[in-house]
Amino acid sequence: MEVDCEGCAGCCIDWRPLTDADIDHERRGPFEPLDDTYNLVPLAREEIRGFVEAGYGDALRPRLWRAEDDERSVALDGVDVAAIDGRPVFFVGLRKPPKAVGPFGTPPTWLRTCAFLDPTTLQCRVHGDDLYPETCATYPGENLAMDVETECERVESAYGGQRLLDDAPPDVTPLFGPAAVGERVFVHPEPDRVAGSVGRFRDDDLTPEDRAEFVAVAAASSPGTLAINDERYEQTLETVLTADSWTGRAIDRWTDAADELGEAAPDPAVAEEIEDDDGAPPTPGW
Repeated sequence: MEVDCEGCAGCCIDWRPLTDADIDHERRGPFEPLDDTYNLVPLAREEIRGFVEAGYGDALRPRLWRAEDDERSVALDGVDVAAIDGRPVFFVGLRKPPKAVGPFGTPPTWLRTCAFLDPTTLQCRVHGDDLYPETCATYPGENLAMDVETECERVESAYGGQRLLDDAPPDVTPLFGPAAVGERVFVHPEPDRVAGSVGRFRDDDLTPEDRAEFVAVAAASSPGTLAINDERYEQTLETVLTADSWTGRAIDRWTDAADELGEAAPDPAVAEEIEDDDGAPPTPGW
């Protein structure tokens, strides 16, 4: 597998406003997410713990799914949510605020972009770092292993050029089914405690408390079981609620500055003031 990512970052950006093509394919699992965040990367439990311990708890967000299967759902606030044993299932990914970006050589546009993507270089600020998620490092490995269209190919179809240079599947084992429980897919132990957040998932209006609750449960989960370590949960909850990273502050600044998604944006160099001047690490270069 070999890819050309320069000037692209299609897998890090919600570029749907840039095209009329149907590119909404990068979904994982059989259910429809409550939110509309595109390409939300599922983090493993140890990766979530790593981000929290590094002070980036405010850069994480959970995802719930709708489910119409009575045996695999629980009703919360009138919404049937995917569940295991009556407990809602979720995963945790990286937040995607609107940023001024110009992928594929397009003019700068307000698009939802991974919190760690530098708009000026279109490179990841934690690339090569211990925090860099395995899913990002191996993308589009799972797609190729399952013979599923990649984001690289969607960009090629819309903008030409060649992004997927070698489509030989790498040695990647997708994590699905029971093996994913407690490792990448998590189960909240108390449905009533999170029932009130369902509407905020749908409206993309999660509060810091909503995000912290799910992140803490994920960090306190145990692989292959529904058990939660109460001490780890409490410690993580406090750490996430008090997190104040450059990433979290930048998300607030980008959100306040952004016009409607898909609208013309200022030069991506505004990221220097919003991110770099507040301590964001540099990108690695190519």
